[in-house]
This record gives sequence, structure tokens and C-alpha cells, in this order.
Amino acid sequence: MKSGKVILGILAGAGIGALVGMLFAPEKGSTTRKSIVDKKDDFAGSLKSKLNEFVDSYAKKYEKAYSGAETMLTESKAKLSEMKKDISAELA
Repeated sequence: MKSGKVILGILAGAGIGALVGMLFAPEKGSTTRKSIVDKKDDFAGSLKSKLNEFVDSYAKKYEKAYSGAETMLTESKAKLSEMKKDISAELA
């Protein structure tokens, strides 16, 4: 979870730094506004990409854990059934 926050912090810092740099650049206002919009689109695309990677990573971990738990449950049921048969055989 910490790595996701670090990546988000780095991206936010880069975006804010780029925005501040453009606001203080000696260009016409219209040029600066167009640059800000372009950078915003780039930043949004990058952020969306990183977020998708983050979500996919956790989805894979969840699926792996769920599959492992499902396997463990199946094995436990089989062992329990076997133990019941053994106990029934001993009592009979």
C-alpha cells in the first residue's frame, strides 16, 4: 500500500511542479493555458495508467488468495470426510 502512495505522491508533485513552472514562464496567457491543458491531459493519462496497474496488481493478489483458500477448503473437507469414515469404522 505504501508503494501506491509513493507513486501517487511523485505523480502529484510532478504535476504541481509542471503547473507552477508554466504559470511563471514568460509566455502569452493563451499559450500558457494551452500548455496547462495539454499537461493536465498527460498527467491524467499517466495517473489513470498507474491506477489501473495498482488495481490490477491487487486484483491478481485477491484472486490468488481466493484460489488458495478455495483449494484449502476443498482439501479440508476431504480430510474431514476421511476422518468421519475412520471414526465410523472404529465405532462399528
